[in-house]
Amino acid sequence: MDTTGEADCGAYFDSYEDLKIHELMLSDEPRQTAYQNAILGNRQLFAGKTVLDVGAGTGILSLFCAQAGARKVYAVEASNLAHLARAVVKENRFEQVIEVSECKVEEFRLPNDERVDIIVSEWMGFFLLHEGMLDSVLYARDKFLKPHGLMFPNTATIYIAPCSVPSRFDRWENLSGVSMQCFGRALREQCSSKPEVLTVASEHLLHEGHVMTWLDLKEVTSEELNSIEAKEVLVAQKEGKLQGFCIWFDCTFPAAESDEQMSSEVILSTNPSAPETHWKQTVILLPEQACEELEARDPVAFSLTMTRNQDTNRRYDLQLTLLDAETEEHNLPCECQMTKCILMKAHLDSMQVDG
Repeated sequence: MDTTGEADCGAYFDSYEDLKIHELMLSDEPRQTAYQNAILGNRQLFAGKTVLDVGAGTGILSLFCAQAGARKVYAVEASNLAHLARAVVKENRFEQVIEVSECKVEEFRLPNDERVDIIVSEWMGFFLLHEGMLDSVLYARDKFLKPHGLMFPNTATIYIAPCSVPSRFDRWENLSGVSMQCFGRALREQCSSKPEVLTVASEHLLHEGHVMTWLDLKEVTSEELNSIEAKEVLVAQKEGKLQGFCIWFDCTFPAAESDEQMSSEVILSTNPSAPETHWKQTVILLPEQACEELEARDPVAFSLTMTRNQDTNRRYDLQLTLLDAETEEHNLPCECQMTKCILMKAHLDSMQVDG
C-alpha cells in the first residue's frame, strides 16, 4: 500500500503544531486586519448564522465570527493545536458558541447532516496555492455549505510581473568595496531549483501585474487547480533590469448590502505596493545569461505553468519559459515598440477616426 500521501499529509498538519508558525501568522497585521474587518464589518451577514472554520488553528477567526453574532461556529483543526484553540475559546467565554473539533475536515460531520451559512478559512499558501489547503476548503464547501451560503474569502487572484531583483544580482557587484559577483552567482545557482520567497519593492516591478488566474471560490473545482498556465507578451512600463518574475495574490471577501449603502469591499493583498505580509512575494530568478536591460515599452514574452506536484498535491511546481516576442502573438492593441505593433495600433486608431 502506498502511504506516501498519508505521510506527507501528516507532516503538513504536524508542522502547524509549531507555535512559531502561528505567532508569525497572528503577528501579520494585514492578514489579521483583513479578516477582522471582513467579519466584524459585516455583522449583519453573521448574526444568528452557523459558521464552519476550516483549519481553525488558534481559533481567532472563529472568535471573530462569534463576536460578529454567529449563533454557532464549528472550528475544525486537524492538528493538536485544537487543544489550545479550546483554551482560547474558553478564555474569551465563547464555549457556548464555538465548538472545536480535532480532525481533518474530510472526516468531520455536522450534527443531523445540517449545512452551514458561511465558511471561513485562511487557506492561502505561497503564491496562493503552494502548501495551501484550498482543496480541503472546496471539499467543505461542497459537503457542508448551503446553496446560497457565503465563502470568506470569496475570490482569489494570482498576478505575475517581470521584475528586477537587486538583492540577488546588483548588491554583489560592490559589497563594502569588494566585488562578490562569484558569490552571487553561486547563491543563485544554489537557489535555482525552486522559486524564492522574497520581499520585492514596488519600484522593482517592471509591470503593474498581469492576472494569471482568477478564482471564484463558490464555483472553482479541485480539478481546475491541477494545472494553471499563462502565456503572455507583457509590455514593460518602465526601464530596468529584467532579472526575474514576481508572483503575488489578492483575496476579496463578501460585503453586506443594505438599502442605505453597501459595505466597502475588504481586500487582502500581497502586492509589493501593499503592506508586507508573511507570504511576501514569490520570485522566479532568471539565469544570468537571460537577464537584460529593458526600456519602457519593450515586450517580454513568456509562459508560466503551475502544476500540482505528483508526490504531494498540496505543493506546486513552477515552469517558466522565456519566449521570442518577435514570433509570439501580441494582445491588441499592443503598446510595445515593435514595428508590427506600432503599425497595427496606427491602423486601429485610423479606423476609429474614420468611424
